[in-house]
Amino acid sequence: MRRLTITKRKWLLTIHLLFSSIMLGVAVIYLILSITAANTNDEGLLKACYIIMHKLSMTAGRYSTIGTVLTGILLSVLTQWGLFKFYWIIVKEGLTLISILLGPIAMYFLTLNAVTLTTNDGLNALLEPAYTVNKWQMWIGIILQIISLVSMFVISVFKPWGPRKQKQQSRIA
Repeated sequence: MRRLTITKRKWLLTIHLLFSSIMLGVAVIYLILSITAANTNDEGLLKACYIIMHKLSMTAGRYSTIGTVLTGILLSVLTQWGLFKFYWIIVKEGLTLISILLGPIAMYFLTLNAVTLTTNDGLNALLEPAYTVNKWQMWIGIILQIISLVSMFVISVFKPWGPRKQKQQSRIA
């Protein structure tokens, strides 16, 4: 397959970094809004936090994930890195799967549940076990999401693991 020119590779890398930054930014916004929701006694603010989080999961969170995955695949396939040639890329692929499960998928359902609970019950939702479970699942998901995204940035910079050893083809004489 043809490789990208240096200029095209830099543009693709720039787009990939922008999408990745948006993903991390969305996760940090989730964290800030979760902290706000956990520390308010204002019913309107509580609902607003979860509504904003839900809207982010349907928009910026979803589209930045799609953009990051697509540009990441293109960078791997159209450059010398490949999809499975280096251990650090394989680790990033695993972390990407975790980020997809936690980001656009889990956060969509968790925030939808929080919106439903707070819309139906207002501040009384804070006393319900279903709300408490949902809140803690959301906290765990947000923290794991941030850790996985930051880890991917660090791995991309340091590229800590080398190439996979290629199995030699046995020749039949």
